[in-house]
Amino acid sequence: MRRPRGKGAGRAHIVDIRSPRVGASPTAPIPFPVETAAMSSLAAPHRSVLANAVYGLLNPIPFGCFVAALIFDILYVRTAELLWDKGAAWLITFGLLFAVVPRLVNLAQVWITSRRTAVRSDRIDFWLNLFAIVTAIFNAFVHSRDAYAVVPAGAWLSACTVLLLSIAHVFVAVQHSASGDRP
Repeated sequence: MRRPRGKGAGRAHIVDIRSPRVGASPTAPIPFPVETAAMSSLAAPHRSVLANAVYGLLNPIPFGCFVAALIFDILYVRTAELLWDKGAAWLITFGLLFAVVPRLVNLAQVWITSRRTAVRSDRIDFWLNLFAIVTAIFNAFVHSRDAYAVVPAGAWLSACTVLLLSIAHVFVAVQHSASGDRP
């Protein structure tokens, strides 16, 4: 194998992978391109470890808040106790606040830094989460109404938000289990 030396050492080079043949010219190797570290612009971009950690830490929080808000909405429909309505409104607000950072990380990872390596389930997860957040924003406006005016729209919007997030989580889980990765 020939190794480059000197001025062109960082560039792609030709490697002779054959053994010497009878009658072959020693200066005519079989072309075999080799990528070096200097060609890293051609390599697939890697996702940031810090961004993955922040995403993994904060992504489950909105789902928990929205599921709890759905439970509180169901309890409010059944009991008409104002406590459940106000609790659901606060949970939706906190869920929306905690949903911002993971969605920004997901936006950067799926559509900007690794858009070539992002799989279909990552894009579906992004869009389903975005639609769930829009639904939760409408739900927050519905929950700003007074008392029983929240029923039934608040419960339905909470159910739609949880359903969209559940479908997104299922898509990601199926993709990770099919590829053998751990989410």
